[in-house]
Amino acid sequence: MKKLLLLALALPLSLAPVQARRVARASAAPAGTVSAADPRAAAAGVEILRAGGSATDAAIATMLALNVVEPQSSGIGGGSFWVTHAANGRLATIDAREAAPAAATGRWFYGPDGRPLSHGDAVPGGRSVGVPGALRGMALAHRSGGRLPWARLFQPAIRLAREGWIVSPRFAGTIPANGGHITAGTRALYTVGGRAVRTGDRLTNPAQAALLARIARLGPDSFYVGPQAVRLVQTVNNAARNPSRMTTGDLASYQAKARPPVCVPYRSYRICGMGPPSSGGITVMMILKQLERFDLHALGRNSPVAWHLFAESSRLAYADRDLYVGDPDYVRVPVAGLLDPAYLRERSALLSPDHALGSYQPGTPPGAPPRSRAPAQEVPGTTDLAVADGRGNVVEVTTTVEGVFGSGLSIDGTILNNELTDFDIVPVHGDFLVANRVEGGKRPRSSMAPTIVYNADGSVRLAIGAAGGPTIIAQIAKALVGVLDWNLSAQDAIGMGLIFAPGDTAVVEQGTEVDAMLPALRALGGRYVSAPLGLKANAVERVGGRWIGAADPRSEGVSMDTLGHVVTPPHFGGSAVRPPE
Repeated sequence: MKKLLLLALALPLSLAPVQARRVARASAAPAGTVSAADPRAAAAGVEILRAGGSATDAAIATMLALNVVEPQSSGIGGGSFWVTHAANGRLATIDAREAAPAAATGRWFYGPDGRPLSHGDAVPGGRSVGVPGALRGMALAHRSGGRLPWARLFQPAIRLAREGWIVSPRFAGTIPANGGHITAGTRALYTVGGRAVRTGDRLTNPAQAALLARIARLGPDSFYVGPQAVRLVQTVNNAARNPSRMTTGDLASYQAKARPPVCVPYRSYRICGMGPPSSGGITVMMILKQLERFDLHALGRNSPVAWHLFAESSRLAYADRDLYVGDPDYVRVPVAGLLDPAYLRERSALLSPDHALGSYQPGTPPGAPPRSRAPAQEVPGTTDLAVADGRGNVVEVTTTVEGVFGSGLSIDGTILNNELTDFDIVPVHGDFLVANRVEGGKRPRSSMAPTIVYNADGSVRLAIGAAGGPTIIAQIAKALVGVLDWNLSAQDAIGMGLIFAPGDTAVVEQGTEVDAMLPALRALGGRYVSAPLGLKANAVERVGGRWIGAADPRSEGVSMDTLGHVVTPPHFGGSAVRPPE
């Protein structure tokens, strides 16, 4: 980690690292802050802030740098969700989720034998690749919130790809652990001297540097039309495994969409996030609203009863999201009903501090259509970043290529997503169509949950997001309870252990303080197992009139500000916790 920090700080930034959980500012001057999963990416964002860029500009630069140094998790071959707060108080969300080709049908992931593919068999190759949305999302955000020229935002990432970056321990271990589906051409990107990269190697990516330089010069449309689009379509349609039927028209017609934010009150705060096709914001809000009648503050973070209630509320909320949430342009999603106060009181009444409910079925919120529940098939992946500038703008972005190294395919040094495996592979369950079935042009359901929390006076208290597939929802809900109910710093709230309860069996994060509560949790009922969880979260929070960043101690993430402070969380101890992707 120290080597990574030194390399990040070798970028044109005059930053002096400070090892601390929270950093006291030496000046009351407004400072911008960036939190990201890699110090080189955070440094790229700070470089842009110091050049006069906005939080939006810095977020774009950070995303592009992550594309280079964390290619297994995100990039312009994938998609993203944005939640932004402008200095004038305007809240906006952007859906840059990948979309299915127009040719896709409900049997998109069926084999020649007429049977549905397993999730593992559906991932490799072209058919899992959705039309990438990340660049269109960046462009939409830049039009409304950018200050610097588009091309300037690409410079840090181009420099990293061209001049090279030092391979971290986490990245060095990623391909051996997760690379079975990666094509030979993609694998060659991550070799030095004919061998797989090792920790400490300097890795360059000239093809990616050239691609980023072209997009910087020609603009985002150059990725979606012309020779670049043709090359992408040929790559997925001619894949050796699971060839697609994508067209250049699919790329040319793709648009990132401004969606209405979803917000609920929670105690004295207002929590706002991304609506469908992401299920993340709604599900986080359902978990919290179902818990609101309990005095979590009095119970405290060390109470097995508090964690039991968290798990029980999670189980109910995940049941609803699995049944009802999909792309709102294709299915009727009862957002207002799911967040209806009377409905959430009804669901909360099922929770008991004394015993587990035992059976966790979806409810029937107002406006709910008839539908059949299907099992979620997301996998851990993704990355997140949070940015606040000195002008009062705040940006939270979660971005992904879905699984580790996406589809295993790449184009011009850049990974292509496997986002379409976030759809339910079987389109019919029982007598009903499932909400998250594959359809042409549709966007798959996501768990990504970029979130902004407001104080009662309308000021931003916290911006937070996470990576890790369906655990994202639990991570954010847990961190918000930590900050808002248990008065923890964002750093400490992110670092707490987690109970992930998407169904009857809950996973208690191994090697954490909640793991020690396992006997007490089992005594209250419900099924619990202890296991590692791949988690990764980032945040910025407003404390004492200043922005303070937070990054997950399980990751290689850091936060940096424009005054020269770097916050490097202590590494999450214990071999039981595997590196998140």
